[in-house]
Amino acid sequence: MFNSLSDRLTATFKNLRGKGKLSEADVDATVREIRRALLDADVAVPVVREFTAAVKERALSAEVNEALNPGQQVVKIVNDQLQEILGGQTRRIRMAKTGPTIIMLAGLQGAGKTTLAGKLSYWLKSQGHRPLLVASDLQRPNAVTQLKVVGERAGVPVWAPHPGTTSEFDDPTGDPVEVAREGVEHARSKLYDVVIVDTAGRLGVDQPLMRQARDIRDAVQPDEVLFVIDAMIGQDAVQTAQAFNEGVDFTGVVLSKLDGDARGGAALSVASVTGKPIMFASTGEGVKDFEQFHPDRMASRILDMGDVMTLIEQAEKTWDQAEAQKMAKKFADQEDFTFEDFLAQMQQLKKMGSMKKLLGMMPGMAGMREQLENFDESALTRIEAIIQSMTPHERVAPKIMNGSRRARIAKGSGATVQEVNQLMERFGQAQKMMRKMSQGKGMPNLPGMGGGAPGMGPQGGNPMAGMQGMQGMQGLPGAGGGKSSKSKAKKKGSRSGNPAKRAQEAAAAQNRSKAPTGSSFGQPQQPEQNLKNLPKGFEKFLK
Repeated sequence: MFNSLSDRLTATFKNLRGKGKLSEADVDATVREIRRALLDADVAVPVVREFTAAVKERALSAEVNEALNPGQQVVKIVNDQLQEILGGQTRRIRMAKTGPTIIMLAGLQGAGKTTLAGKLSYWLKSQGHRPLLVASDLQRPNAVTQLKVVGERAGVPVWAPHPGTTSEFDDPTGDPVEVAREGVEHARSKLYDVVIVDTAGRLGVDQPLMRQARDIRDAVQPDEVLFVIDAMIGQDAVQTAQAFNEGVDFTGVVLSKLDGDARGGAALSVASVTGKPIMFASTGEGVKDFEQFHPDRMASRILDMGDVMTLIEQAEKTWDQAEAQKMAKKFADQEDFTFEDFLAQMQQLKKMGSMKKLLGMMPGMAGMREQLENFDESALTRIEAIIQSMTPHERVAPKIMNGSRRARIAKGSGATVQEVNQLMERFGQAQKMMRKMSQGKGMPNLPGMGGGAPGMGPQGGNPMAGMQGMQGMQGLPGAGGGKSSKSKAKKKGSRSGNPAKRAQEAAAAQNRSKAPTGSSFGQPQQPEQNLKNLPKGFEKFLK
């Protein structure tokens, strides 16, 4: 969602590189570009004014003038200010000391409250809680049915004594306030420790909506009132947030549809305008596409510095410890990286979710956004099929792969020989990269990573290394800078001192050049004059 803002800010900071000292004109030009980028991203005007004034004041202060690298210091200042407008510190749910923790969801119709209720319940369940969903939205057609479906996907029970409205022509049945009250009592009797109350919304802010929300709040006395806002609605986000803040006095904000392609800057203004923190973010359609909101990490994403901590947390949840220890031992012993290792790491990475999202969390990915968008997730399945079509010996000794073996693997996996050849070539590059990492030389071609992020080194199983290898398999930049086999073949030539042997090699090269595209024997063409200028009598060696 923040790709445009991220690109604009990154381009602005490039102009500051290499400057030993920043003049007031440099600072003014930078602040002016930042202001334009924020306004273009739909950030509220009062927030932009406050933000740019704070950046300019600090950029002209001694902390920048005395810095060894003023450009980087300005980036740090912008990062700090972004964290401020996003809420400053990570805000977690306040759990009740006794009885169930009651969480009430409020927001406009279409903001995604019902779907988010299921995601939040799934997230709480994964944290070790026993949540209960309460269907208090009896107005929107089939809202109760939708909550039941979402609850079933999340594996969380739903309290729904009334079916609610089933079509736009029906009148609502049941009292939503009474449903909420009964749901809390049911949770107490069944020892559920968290209750999530889904409430009705409207297409716009009106008095009946606010009155019902206040009545439900007074009836259940929630520990948290979360305002769910569509991150794609633009400047209306600020006015809507202010209206709900005055009407129900919410305690936190949840951003839904954060994976959309809208500018989304208005959503960043909500925390600054209302003074209420952003607590969660919904990043997709699946029940697992939900995460705690960390202002510092979001600021890093916007400034193209990655989100390594979230990557680490996801790896810790899904990474198999036995496999991690196995890989750690291989790194320690400096053993070669094999197809067996690559297949195991690829399967572990697939458990972490979308590869596009995971790669997008790595530093410096803004410069390869087009390649990232073209990343083919289904290609991972094809790679997996190719590797699984190899024999156990071929997986640990790729050098034995001759033409017949590659043809057999291609046929067994439903791939072409060309795809097998490409995999072999890129795997060779991945092997070189892993050798460098096992020798403590860090992750090559990964901007900003140096020797690897804390906690992500070889001793931790290194999911980042697996992703870097995956980039190589997909042809994304960052897979190693080795030259292709074609360019090597052109330079290599024949070194034999035997004229007959040279003639044989030239003939073999000519045959390879005539092989169809995708052939395991396909090599760059050799000049035809190599055959025409043979010494007389050497033709017999070509038969």
